[in-house]
Amino acid sequence: MPRMKGSLFSSEHVVRPAVEAGMTVENAKCIKYAVNGEMHARQGAMIAHRGSLQFERKGQGVGGMLKRAVTGEGLPVMAVRGQGEVWFAHEAQNCFIVDVEPGDLFTVNGRNVLCFDASLSYEIKTVKGSGIAGGGLFNSVFSGQGRLGLVCEGNPLVIPVSAQHPVYVDTDAVVGWTANLQTSLHRSQSLGSMLRGGSGEAVQLMLQGEGFVVVRPSEATPQKAQQH
Repeated sequence: MPRMKGSLFSSEHVVRPAVEAGMTVENAKCIKYAVNGEMHARQGAMIAHRGSLQFERKGQGVGGMLKRAVTGEGLPVMAVRGQGEVWFAHEAQNCFIVDVEPGDLFTVNGRNVLCFDASLSYEIKTVKGSGIAGGGLFNSVFSGQGRLGLVCEGNPLVIPVSAQHPVYVDTDAVVGWTANLQTSLHRSQSLGSMLRGGSGEAVQLMLQGEGFVVVRPSEATPQKAQQH
């Protein structure tokens, strides 16, 4: 292989062969998956691959079609099968990995899902306490055992939630939360305040119980939400 010089070709940027199958963070903006069988990923998230791999779109199911009908969003997934390496990214957003253990449930917004092990299963559910009239708050609930790759605009905030200290989050900024948290919509302004213009943050998602909520340091604008 020809030897190139310069900072672009330093070890910081040149990828190394995978030493074992599965998911790793290649760099802050990209996840690498060494495939030996099957894995799943967000459609359109593949940026490069090598080896003997096949890509196949998967249906969203009834829940996914309902979410898309209500909110314009969904979790379009593709299966990747074979042996090889594949790299995933989305709009240069920061990448993170969540390890899901048996008995765990991790609820995450579909726009933040990048890729996941085939051993994980997910359902698209309405957020409890929101209802259809609450803006169509749908999320993907992951369970099983495996790894889940996420993307986030900026570095996420992981906020502990306790029974004594519930957490209120902007519905456009929430990424996900752990099991055993109860959700409901909380109105922080009176009707009179909203009629006068208010602060623009009239309704938040309240989380109670014991666990963690993940929040991104930005809000999803209507245009970006539709693109995702």
